[in-house]
Amino acid sequence: MTLQVFGLPVARGVAIGKAVLVASSRVDVAHYFINADQIEAEIGRVRQARNTVADELSTLKREMPDDAPPELSALLDVHLMLLHDESLTGATKQWIRERHYNAEWALSAQLEVLARQFDEMDDDYLRERKADVEQVVERLLRALARGESSALAPAAGKVVEDWGGEEPLVLIANDIAPADMLQFKQSVFKGFVTDVGGKTSHTAIVARSMDIPAIVGAREASRLIRQDDWVIIDGDAGVVIVDPSPIVLEEYRFRQRQSELERERLARLRHTPAITLDGEQVELLANIELPQDAPAALQAGAVGVGLFRSEFLFMNREGELPGEDEQFEAYRAAVQAMQGLPVTIRTVDIGADKSLERLSLSELRHEHTLNPALGLRAIRWSLSEPSMFRMQLRAILRASVFGKVRLLIPMLAHAGEIRQTFEIIARAKQQLRDAGTPFLDVEVGAMIEVPAAALMIPLFLRYFDFVSVGTNDLIQYTLAIDRADESVSYLYDPWHPAVLRLIAGTIAEARGASKGVSVCGEMAGDPAFTPLLLAMGLRSFSMHPSQIASVKQRILRSDTSKLALHVAQTLGSDDPQASFRKLAGDAGQIH
Repeated sequence: MTLQVFGLPVARGVAIGKAVLVASSRVDVAHYFINADQIEAEIGRVRQARNTVADELSTLKREMPDDAPPELSALLDVHLMLLHDESLTGATKQWIRERHYNAEWALSAQLEVLARQFDEMDDDYLRERKADVEQVVERLLRALARGESSALAPAAGKVVEDWGGEEPLVLIANDIAPADMLQFKQSVFKGFVTDVGGKTSHTAIVARSMDIPAIVGAREASRLIRQDDWVIIDGDAGVVIVDPSPIVLEEYRFRQRQSELERERLARLRHTPAITLDGEQVELLANIELPQDAPAALQAGAVGVGLFRSEFLFMNREGELPGEDEQFEAYRAAVQAMQGLPVTIRTVDIGADKSLERLSLSELRHEHTLNPALGLRAIRWSLSEPSMFRMQLRAILRASVFGKVRLLIPMLAHAGEIRQTFEIIARAKQQLRDAGTPFLDVEVGAMIEVPAAALMIPLFLRYFDFVSVGTNDLIQYTLAIDRADESVSYLYDPWHPAVLRLIAGTIAEARGASKGVSVCGEMAGDPAFTPLLLAMGLRSFSMHPSQIASVKQRILRSDTSKLALHVAQTLGSDDPQASFRKLAGDAGQIH
């Protein structure tokens, strides 16, 4: 039966595929694909876990005291029976063979199938047996976790290979952590849906960066959608259609083809210089997370990397920080891949929605704070760990020998932080000189993402060579909105007058001081904001490679000399969005 689930559209387009459910479990479950030659080894892990749990249950039954209630023995028999039932372990092996899931994922996927079957049973007693299945699966998952770690699990930062099956897949989950998104990054899924999240949650941002249709905040999606259901994700309307009729399916397939044609048209702009109608040259840079993303930036026509989010090198590492040499190799790989174009590397921005989940350093108290976005994150954490910070700085400086490198410092707000940062940079340089390690002087920039920094921009411009406006956090902190909290996400407003005035003031001050200024947050990659940012004087945008073509199209159609005439009136309005659209639209400057 066809049903519709509604949520927030966060990445445009249409995706059609079979549903893959990532079940939420009381036991952490790793999700990754395996290669064909690894299937038997992974099935061996399931077999070993089943034998381990069978021994445990048999021992419990054998050592049960005489006065134990008979029901307990009967319950253990049920669990043993379920453990050896082909509908559990046999079907789990089938997921591994046919879908190439790892053992943990295959178990949780089969649990979803069985749980729904039990939910549909009319008999109350049989329906309640679902809890027994869940308990058996959790025992198996714990046995897998206790056993020897799978040699097939992807190494930290390694992008998992693409799904090799023929059927398109879409991901359905309660939520997806940023670290998990790394595992799903390379087009394994054609789209995804989550129960929670807002338009600017990290999940939504990554969806847009992957350029795949996505819907968040769909509430009951992971409960209503079954494993292997055919699903349509309408990323324009925010609708998920489950088990669509043939007519609906054909209509959306037509829309899918139209969307692909539009992408092909935009792709032709790749080598066209980003110059406005009045001759203003605009710099379009790429945001990347890993060195492997650099080729996509070049392919999209980026003239450099405006933001290399180095924190992704620190994630999925089982509590182990990357060493200096490992970081250096990653930065060098990105710099060399950009073939002489500039690469701006941001120092680690751990905290808020990007945490080091299993890192055991006691200094990471932000893991336990009520609001990690206001806690020990970004430069605050780096300054609290000076040896780690110097290690990262040395690695970045060493990479400067291989191309044009710029250094970017996140979340600065205090003059004391600025001075302390430059002292540590100087110390890192001296350590390299003492060791005879070559490096070049690099430009140092500051992220403007805290209102205090935007209001103190003259001070920042005395210290830094350039500034980069991180609009995601700037909006969050200006409006006191946790962008990951769906209950207040509707208040997150990039068009808020206070936000626009802070951005406009930062751009104007930087241009007046002849210092470089860019925007690297979500607003930079949203074509709806391109004319206004151009009108404010912005000439450097940094975004995910997939967004460059659509932003370039808006730039090619814009006349900045005419757009600039409307900035003052727009910033003075209570409703800047309506004001700018009316003024510029009436003058024929927004197409």
